[in-house]
Amino acid sequence: MATATRPTRKPAKIKPSSGLPGALRCRRKFLRFFPGGFEDETYRDWERDYKWEAHERWNATLSRETFSDLIRRGDYGEAARRAVTLESRTNLLFSFEKMALRDAVRSTGGARVLAEGLYRFLHGAGSDERRFNAWRETLEALPRRQTRVFTWPVATVFGFIAQPERHMFLKPNVIRTAAATYGVEFRYQPRPQWSVYRELLDLADRVRSDVRDLGPRDLIDIQSFLWVQGSEEYRGRTFRPAQTKRVRFAVA
Repeated sequence: MATATRPTRKPAKIKPSSGLPGALRCRRKFLRFFPGGFEDETYRDWERDYKWEAHERWNATLSRETFSDLIRRGDYGEAARRAVTLESRTNLLFSFEKMALRDAVRSTGGARVLAEGLYRFLHGAGSDERRFNAWRETLEALPRRQTRVFTWPVATVFGFIAQPERHMFLKPNVIRTAAATYGVEFRYQPRPQWSVYRELLDLADRVRSDVRDLGPRDLIDIQSFLWVQGSEEYRGRTFRPAQTKRVRFAVA
């Protein structure tokens, strides 16, 4: 039975609570492309659904219980393979980063380093800072063939897919542009480190508060909002094309 299409409801116009002039401009730009806010059908098609589907696949194939069982059995290769494969079906990383990850876990040692480190990052004890610092050490310890694995997108992509209510994805150029446009200082450093990630989460919290009336569900919505501000895809475009469905999946 066909499902009726819900009419697009335009969000009420409010002033962002942060009071930053850039916040209002960013809100207007987002709504220019997606008048229905985070419930806009084009927004879901272009920006949200493929990320949420990646999260659902993660829960189905590498939940905490499944991940723990693989680690307990010493099946590090399978745990690492699942994580890398789940990411590979999105376009979140550049092709050279995907290749570097695949190369890093080809060996039994590399697979074990990634699997154990990623499990501790997602499900281990301790503060967010402690787990993030341990995770960055994991990435630095991975084998490297040609391209380095220790980049911001690689450091943040697995947390973003697995726990989008908790973790944020960082594409450096996009986030730096978005933060500057928003009017927030973002003290970026090219090597992943906690202080920068903490500022990213603070930026996400500020944006989430400013767009709370649009009903953001998680950090997928916040990352998408910032992507619209900083990505070349949306730069200089003043209209909302509705005729094209965006393809967001890469070949696994």
